[in-house]
Amino acid sequence: MMRQWHLAHGRHIDLGLRSVVMGILNVTPNSFSDGGLYATLDEAVAQARQMIAQGAAIIDVGGESTGPMATPVSAAEEQKRVLPVIEALASLQGALLSVDTYREETARLAVAAGAHIVNDVWGLQREPGIARVAADTGAGLVIMHTGREREKLADPVEDQFLFLRRSLEIAREAGIDHAQIVLDPGFGFAKETPEDNLDLMVRFEELHALGFPLMAGTSRKRFIGAITGREAPHRDAGTAATSVILRLKGAQLFRVHDVAINMDALAVADAMLARQSRLAALSGH
Repeated sequence: MMRQWHLAHGRHIDLGLRSVVMGILNVTPNSFSDGGLYATLDEAVAQARQMIAQGAAIIDVGGESTGPMATPVSAAEEQKRVLPVIEALASLQGALLSVDTYREETARLAVAAGAHIVNDVWGLQREPGIARVAADTGAGLVIMHTGREREKLADPVEDQFLFLRRSLEIAREAGIDHAQIVLDPGFGFAKETPEDNLDLMVRFEELHALGFPLMAGTSRKRFIGAITGREAPHRDAGTAATSVILRLKGAQLFRVHDVAINMDALAVADAMLARQSRLAALSGH
């Protein structure tokens, strides 16, 4: 099913027939697999340009590591890291930009600087005022599930419904249009064991009951390392495998570190899905 994801500054993305890849650009010293690699403005812009050339539709700029052991930074430090990068990238022709933040102030400043999307790993529940930013600006909004700092339900999908329905209620109360929202089940965020993440993959299709496009954010996560035996910088082939599996289960967007390998893997998955649809149409099913 085709649908449009409405973004800030009058932009949109068509979702449905082809996978959409969001390239991760961490401008942090301590992110788990690429901390410090893109700490200067020139390094960050060069990496963004490369990801766009490889096929990324969106660049997701983050200024604070969200790893479970990471030390939080101040809003001022986060803004010092991300805003110059967003301002520089906003001049690139056709680039769509996302800011990875849970802070209302950072989100508002980032959209003013040129960001089109707000990606909130706390699902509007850390700083609910961030919902007003999306409502006021028309920004696309990624609402992610997390199990951190709260009691979770034993059933992983029921916990998704519990958390995300509360997030969607916050969005509704703020006046955010449905067409602005994408949901992310938050692989690795308080899904402590490989089995927790695999169970979420197995049952991923159940999340379509929420009625919104779904993003998969498995890139280089620890559960992939547990399966493959590889350290974080060497988990891109494993990531691509999860991307294909989740594409076949209906995910439409993919947040990844290595754009090229995931673009290739998803091109095969998209071609298979297109052929499957064509054969079904020819057979009348």
